[in-house]
Amino acid sequence: MNTATPDSIEILLVEDNPNDLALTQRALKKARLANNLHVCRDGAEALEFLFGEGPHSVRGCGQLLRVVLLDIKLPKVDGLEVLRRLKSDPRTRSIPVVMLTSSKEQKDVIESYNLGVNSYIVKPVNFEGFSAAVEQLGMYWLLVNQSPTQESAGR
Repeated sequence: MNTATPDSIEILLVEDNPNDLALTQRALKKARLANNLHVCRDGAEALEFLFGEGPHSVRGCGQLLRVVLLDIKLPKVDGLEVLRRLKSDPRTRSIPVVMLTSSKEQKDVIESYNLGVNSYIVKPVNFEGFSAAVEQLGMYWLLVNQSPTQESAGR
């Protein structure tokens, strides 16, 4: 479900688990943050979206994204590789990335921060906790955090 037009997308959610995807979308809707959401279901699709390639070539690279919610365990290209590519490219490195994952493995936490993740959140198991975490994430990254403008981000 992608409710935003290509020029209004603020949140990219990269999640392959249908249950976690539905829970995240429900939590974002509850917080009234789902209107500018785009969903990718694997790492390869996320990279195409982020870099404006393939079916996403009309959007441009990193255009107007305020935050990426990224799972680690993804098909095709894992979340750590998506993060590595995103943070190594000057056009996209300033986009905030939040790992939203079920992995509590220290090696994943350490590698994520070494690659430049902005936050690492382990998914709570119950909906109330998960909903509260997603709402706080959305409120912070969309309303509180000051991001560079698109023109200055690639400099």
